[in-house]
Amino acid sequence: MVYTVIVNANHEVGMRIKAEKSALPVFAALDSQIRLEIIQLLAHRDMNIKQLAESTQVSSAVMTQHIRKLEKAGIVASRPEKGSAGTQKMCSLAVRSLEIDFPVKGEGGSGNQCKTVHVPVGHYSYIEAHPTCGLATSKKVIGQFDNPRYFFDPERVNASILWFTTGYVTYTFPNPLLAGETPTGIEISLEICSEAPGYDENWPSDIVFSLNGVELGMWTSPGDFASKRGKYTPSWWLPNVNQYGLIKIIRVDSKGTYIDGEKLSDIGVAAVSSEDKTWNLTLSVDEHAVHPGGLTIFGQGFGNYDQDIMISVYYTTANRKTRKHK
Repeated sequence: MVYTVIVNANHEVGMRIKAEKSALPVFAALDSQIRLEIIQLLAHRDMNIKQLAESTQVSSAVMTQHIRKLEKAGIVASRPEKGSAGTQKMCSLAVRSLEIDFPVKGEGGSGNQCKTVHVPVGHYSYIEAHPTCGLATSKKVIGQFDNPRYFFDPERVNASILWFTTGYVTYTFPNPLLAGETPTGIEISLEICSEAPGYDENWPSDIVFSLNGVELGMWTSPGDFASKRGKYTPSWWLPNVNQYGLIKIIRVDSKGTYIDGEKLSDIGVAAVSSEDKTWNLTLSVDEHAVHPGGLTIFGQGFGNYDQDIMISVYYTTANRKTRKHK
């Protein structure tokens, strides 16, 4: 299912979908009184399958089926958690709001459409990382901390978190647009923060975003966060190092580039779109920046949002004239 992550002023995550076939799992998940009750219960606190079953007066087997439908829709997230009775499936709300975009007829085209590319954290094409640095999967650390050689370990494709003090990382992904498709907007969603030795929640870092070789702008991360464990950070991960980041939404349209609605630059979509077969997204921290406070990127299995880097491209398709046959 394709959807867009949105974030409000309180850093709460929402979901934006289009009224089309790909969104059917969401509509199906909401078409149930019990599943609506589950959402109400999880809005107050995280609960396991047994607790939810008892609260809604259904069996645990039936509750498991309801949770699977909510998970498929991206509304609920689950994680294993050890308890007195063994490992339990703990459920929580993955989103706090839902927006539905209905089709709007565009001038000279078929209206805005969207294609989304999911890029795992470890699927970078180029990297230059300086200590403190490292990377890990959701199950183990890859190699050793502060040894840049392990960024080229074959297992790095499974990484769910990576960090460095200065340097850059570039992700290459297929150009999602086909002939006749004109981009109207690009949206990049990812969970990031600074990189401090250990952690420091007051550790600013100037992080620069570039797309297809064009610098979109710079955002200053306020710190490296570890005051509490990330919602999806695995239990084996050390408690005194980076646990979660902030979800950031970078939007490029015809008027400029914005991060969480605040303007970063006048760079518009025409300046960064490309007809090349592949596109490149780069995140960098310069050692000569005012705040060279490093970069941490969280992917699925780490942090608070359990998502890969997501690049959504909005576009219109030109109307094609058909030839009439006599």
